[in-house]
Amino acid sequence: MKNKNFVSLLLACLFPATILAVGDSGYVSTVKGNGYFTLSAQQISAPLYIDAADYPGVIRALNDLKTDIGKVAGYEPSIYNGLKPTQKEIVIVGTIGKSALIDALIKSKKINVSSITGKWEHFLIQTISNPFPGVEKALVIVGSDKRGTIYGIYDVSEQIGVSPWYFWADVPVEHKDALYIKPVKFVEGPSVKYRGIFINDEAPDLTSWVKDHYGLAKANINPPVGNNVANYNHEFYSKTFEFLLRIKANYLWPAMWSNAFNEDDSENPRLADEYGIVMGTSHQEPMVRSQQEWDRRYIKTLGNWNYKKHADTLASFWREGIRRNKKFESIVTMGLRGANDTQIEGTLDENIGMVQNIVQVQQNIIKEEMGVDLNKVPQVWCLYKEIMEYYNGGMRVPGNITLLWADDNWGNIRRLPNDIERKRSGGAGVYYHFDYHGDPRSYEWINTNPLPKIWDQMHLAKEYGADKVWIVNVGHFRGYELPMEYFMSLAWNTDKWKSDNTIDFTRNWAAREFGKEYSNDIAHILSTYGKFNGRCKPESLRPDTYSLINYNEAENIVTEYNNILHQAEAIYNKLPAEKKDAFYQIVLFPVKASAQINELYVTAGKNALYADQQRASTNKMAARTREFFTADTSLMSYYNHQFAAGKWNHFMDETHIGHTNWAPPRLNNLNAIPLKEITVPDAAAMGVSVEGSMESWPGSSTIATLPALDIFSNQKHYIDIFNKGKNPFQYNITANVPWLVFSEMKGRIDSSDRRIWISINQAKLPKGNQQAEITISSSTGKVLVKVNAFSPVSGNKNNIKGFVESAGFISIEAEHFAKNIANGNREWLKIEDYGLTLSGMRATAPANAAAAKPGMDAPCLEYPLYLFSSDTAEITLITSPLLNVMPDRDIKLAVSIDDGTPSFVTNVPDKFKVHWSNPAWALTVVKQARRCTTTIKLPNTGKHTLKIWMVDPGVVLEKILINTGGLSSSRLGAPESYFAK
Repeated sequence: MKNKNFVSLLLACLFPATILAVGDSGYVSTVKGNGYFTLSAQQISAPLYIDAADYPGVIRALNDLKTDIGKVAGYEPSIYNGLKPTQKEIVIVGTIGKSALIDALIKSKKINVSSITGKWEHFLIQTISNPFPGVEKALVIVGSDKRGTIYGIYDVSEQIGVSPWYFWADVPVEHKDALYIKPVKFVEGPSVKYRGIFINDEAPDLTSWVKDHYGLAKANINPPVGNNVANYNHEFYSKTFEFLLRIKANYLWPAMWSNAFNEDDSENPRLADEYGIVMGTSHQEPMVRSQQEWDRRYIKTLGNWNYKKHADTLASFWREGIRRNKKFESIVTMGLRGANDTQIEGTLDENIGMVQNIVQVQQNIIKEEMGVDLNKVPQVWCLYKEIMEYYNGGMRVPGNITLLWADDNWGNIRRLPNDIERKRSGGAGVYYHFDYHGDPRSYEWINTNPLPKIWDQMHLAKEYGADKVWIVNVGHFRGYELPMEYFMSLAWNTDKWKSDNTIDFTRNWAAREFGKEYSNDIAHILSTYGKFNGRCKPESLRPDTYSLINYNEAENIVTEYNNILHQAEAIYNKLPAEKKDAFYQIVLFPVKASAQINELYVTAGKNALYADQQRASTNKMAARTREFFTADTSLMSYYNHQFAAGKWNHFMDETHIGHTNWAPPRLNNLNAIPLKEITVPDAAAMGVSVEGSMESWPGSSTIATLPALDIFSNQKHYIDIFNKGKNPFQYNITANVPWLVFSEMKGRIDSSDRRIWISINQAKLPKGNQQAEITISSSTGKVLVKVNAFSPVSGNKNNIKGFVESAGFISIEAEHFAKNIANGNREWLKIEDYGLTLSGMRATAPANAAAAKPGMDAPCLEYPLYLFSSDTAEITLITSPLLNVMPDRDIKLAVSIDDGTPSFVTNVPDKFKVHWSNPAWALTVVKQARRCTTTIKLPNTGKHTLKIWMVDPGVVLEKILINTGGLSSSRLGAPESYFAK
């Protein structure tokens, strides 16, 4: 007995008693404490007690809890829906007004449900004593309505250790010898009323997988179903419905490219209603009818739907949809777009009048068919693409219809409600994208959605009152595990997840899926690869995306990706076998795939650069690029055919290499990356290139000059020595000054290039501006390289404070301010890990606040500078790709030096056009950032204070670049300058 107690104590010390869930209310323990309720212990699980008259969906969910307890503890409890269990500790589950058991507990005052009664989807989880005669303790799960109870049930499932991703990502269930519930009274309910996903762009991946697993839908005449339709049937959707409920979602737009949810399987809508999933149709498919339902009936006779030609037929078509689905819970999509998600032909005024008439017809149909007050029928009109232009052009929308504002398909919300719109009875919502098939590039392959950006945009939506409906396009579904659940968690409780705790969410999420041991490292990997993919989506990559010559940017990208890849591989090798499939799906595969494709493009960029410089290594870079392409092909094949024994075959069918426009290539290819081959002579010939230049020497008419060196930020730069021939040669490096230091000064070059790092010996560097000359000699010739270096004449590194000008520029990460001065209810708010590099500072103010005035009511960020220049400086602000969420105004910031007059900078001009025809928009979304620039007069050298003023809310400032003549181009902006506190 002593040994057993010792082992139990040791295990309790090694592994925390509380089981972590993402929300982490922490009411489940594996070690019993005073007053704890025993859910399962000593091979016995507490019985589950429910009224047989409760909702079928609640009873079904309780059966899932029964199974989940069995998975975790090894012993499934029994479910009682008639006679009361005889055990002393029981679980009581039910819905207020639907369960006699719950109503009796309320009447006897054993539970107080005033905090949830009458509220939407709320639940109470509470431990109580003596609920009924003969019962000593009970765990009560009670819901305000059907879904409230269901969410309470699944909350317990998650708390005991069953991931919502147990099926879709193969997350294993870890065995626990015992499960106890701490004394608890836990109440939860949603921040956003309808929270859902859109399964879209489902072919080829998901559709091919469905065909493999569920075959083809049964061909039929009435309703018409074709001979080669993937069987998105009730078996598939039951897994989807359950998953959605486990992450506290309640709304679904089903797969629609080639399918019709209601007609492919008649069980689909009935089962959705039983589960408790509110069904809708996509933004382009009104009145609970999919486009496929029209095409299967009329495409051969009438062609695509067209209200100008087929008004009566469409009205009958819509009426049938409402009549068919009226007994099921739905949100009715309103309005109309052209077939295949296209714009309706016609002038703006004509189309505004037409869609207004369409909605009036649709509302009359709803009223006639459903026989209820229209205000009681949830309806949404998605202001997507040209429909938003109609709205801006004066289109009137009935007040009881929810305005569903859309992003620009790249995660940037186009518009949010103003003060008047927030008073509409229908409210507002947001249609968001994690995946997109369209301009300027489709991105459908892999997760590219950083959580901090999701927080910024969706929290902004909540602040502006767009909280009736949140729905996100999740493409082919798998691969978006982390952002999908974060989106739903944020919709469930927008107050819990803030600008500074997204890493806490990721850490808790990783701990739930893989255990605590590696959760910090896994959270770092997930956050980092999400950030990296977010700053340039793989489909948008080009050989010149990242600078090959400035700030080691391209090579740093490769190194950083490979660093997290090595970390992921190390963890994978340590994990037990049962966790490897889930880890591969969620962590290792996307990191490896992303690292490979980024290195492929960087290597292709080197191939082009080296060809221009006539390096013998040019052909090696071409071959290496092809090797990465082959490795990518092999990796996709491994995923489809070997990973998890081929269970998820086809989920890597999506093409992702070779994009040249919005349409994905039919096959991955290198056609868009024309690799260069050169003829390499036998005779050796030395070539030299220097950091910061595309040219090489000998052969250039310019003088080879390294970027300036100094004792602050720029303390080392490189020279590449390479061979233009096959035969090797010896090289030797000399300098005419003693203060230069070389990583090596002589060596042998064959077919490989040699990078030589040059730095300064600060103790030997004289004061002031210095010049030097490096000579690189070989038997084939010599090259002279000029070097400029600087050490301040007055003062030294120890007494110069602030961000110091170095090599003609200063680079500052926005979060590294000296002062953050708020003004009333306006402030600069830090969003951790946001954007291209470090983080972001968001201009935060009440919704639709008027423009602030610098020096009066504008918050200010202050940055201390030390300048050696005294003329003018070009100041560039790198910001979020924000859009005009507030209509009819520019989005501005202001910049000043010391007490100088602020210079206003327009970040987003009024009526900025979100359309493929606007190159400014296309550039912004591909680069995932804006750059706005102003020129400011510098008062003099020495100490100064840079001030960044908030003018309009919503802007997220990421980095500040001050160019006094030496700033070089790069995608991410120069690395941060030396800062002395």
